[in-house]
Amino acid sequence: MTRQIMTGSGAEPATRNGASPQAGAPRLGNGAPTSNGALSSPAGVGWGLPLVVLVAGMFMSLLDTNIVNVAIPTIQKEFGATTDDVQWVTTAYALALGVVVPASAWLGDRFGLRRVYNVALLGFAAGSALCGLAWDLNSLVAFRILQAIPGAVLPVLTLTMLYRIVPRERIGAAMGLYGLGIVFAPAIGPTLGGYLVEYVDWRSIFFVNVPVGILATVAAALVLPAFPGQAGRRFDVLGFITIAGGLFALLLALSKGQSWGWDSYRILLLLTLSVLSLALFVVIELEVADPLLDLRVFRHWSFTHSLLLTAVLSVVWFAVLYYIPLFLQQAQGWGAFDTGLTPLPQALVLGVLMPIAGRLYDRIGPRWLVTIGLTIASFSTYQMHVMTLDTSREQIMWWLVWLAAGLALAVMPIITAGLAAIPTIEVGGASVVNNVVRQISASLGLAVLTEIWTTQQAQQLAGRAALLPGDAGTSYLDPASPTGQGLYALHQQTQLHVFVAAMNDLILIAAGLSTLGALAALLMRSGHPATGAAKQAKSARRR
Repeated sequence: MTRQIMTGSGAEPATRNGASPQAGAPRLGNGAPTSNGALSSPAGVGWGLPLVVLVAGMFMSLLDTNIVNVAIPTIQKEFGATTDDVQWVTTAYALALGVVVPASAWLGDRFGLRRVYNVALLGFAAGSALCGLAWDLNSLVAFRILQAIPGAVLPVLTLTMLYRIVPRERIGAAMGLYGLGIVFAPAIGPTLGGYLVEYVDWRSIFFVNVPVGILATVAAALVLPAFPGQAGRRFDVLGFITIAGGLFALLLALSKGQSWGWDSYRILLLLTLSVLSLALFVVIELEVADPLLDLRVFRHWSFTHSLLLTAVLSVVWFAVLYYIPLFLQQAQGWGAFDTGLTPLPQALVLGVLMPIAGRLYDRIGPRWLVTIGLTIASFSTYQMHVMTLDTSREQIMWWLVWLAAGLALAVMPIITAGLAAIPTIEVGGASVVNNVVRQISASLGLAVLTEIWTTQQAQQLAGRAALLPGDAGTSYLDPASPTGQGLYALHQQTQLHVFVAAMNDLILIAAGLSTLGALAALLMRSGHPATGAAKQAKSARRR
């Protein structure tokens, strides 16, 4: 039994297992397939320049996932918001990303990859401008949601087009540049954000995207091949409603569990709705002719294995990037710019090692690169769990540098090895699944770790409160009271110690996840990628 599989380059007959006689040579409007299936650009400039343009656009959207972190205290002060309320500036963005990412592939297939990519760039620039013009916290949160909608589309389309324009024998080097965008943007975000917040204005972290987005759109229109859309593919409405509703309910429950109470009616209702919606989504996707997410890609073990490792990396990476700036600003009192400078050396390490990892992948395959990389990441993360209020910023920089070195070796081989197991015609759907897993695992992981962190702080504060003098009452909260000055200082110092102790527990969890990932990486294939691909093809023919 055959079916028509629709891609951004046209519909091609394929068997149920995804094989296609023409999978490697999709058609273009003003670009042309080369002998090995890669697509030339309109100007005949090869695949290098188009790839740079793609990664630059994706870089802009990924930068905004955490550039806002160092601005949160300033935004809170300007709008007079509580800590819980101001966190919605980042939470709303993450929620919107998780909801929109699944629909990205359909948009590219329906209207054309390059066209949707350009519209997303302009939309992201417009959403960023609105964020910069926000007049209160509610308007900023609303505009962050609008900004996230096109921002969710860009990484998915970038990976899909990458596999359309880059020759398979050069995919390792190309994925090195793609992976650099994935990890370099979050690493450089605090540095750029800290400088803009401290020396310009917090609104400039959004306004800077406007000229970049316009220039990226012009460049994309000039150098990217045309990928015609396909009007025949229907939008999976039920699939979108169920996955969007399920993910939104789950992320909201994890974000508000501490404040609303884990046994409260609202949280239990959200968790129940999430489980039922996601279960229904799986049933729908396995039955409809044009699924929103092609869940059949999970039949390829190498791809599924890579997703598990991607989830581990996403949780570890984004947890460190989120909590280290909080520690430097709230526990050690560093300013926004000094805090942002701390991850700068790790960004430089990523810039140097990611391309090297791409070349090594083309020679030796993923197993030892990923195993060594995750082992280094595990060791460096473990070192961080002993941080105190007296830990120097230089020491933290060195830990982050080693973490970056490990991630630089692991990220690209994990993604590339997973997609290499997918038939060319299914790469578009697999890239969407990869981005969904990466985004959702980062959001869910951060929400769960934050909940653990909050609970740990509450428990430790309650335990240490018992050590206060029994007759102190609440006078220690008033610095003007006779005994208040000393006790108030003790209270403040205790809060800081508890803050750091709870954060160290989270870092230890991240180190444990990295260790499990390093052990799981030993199951990956080794050797030249072409050899592995040939073995997979031979195995498929036997089946």
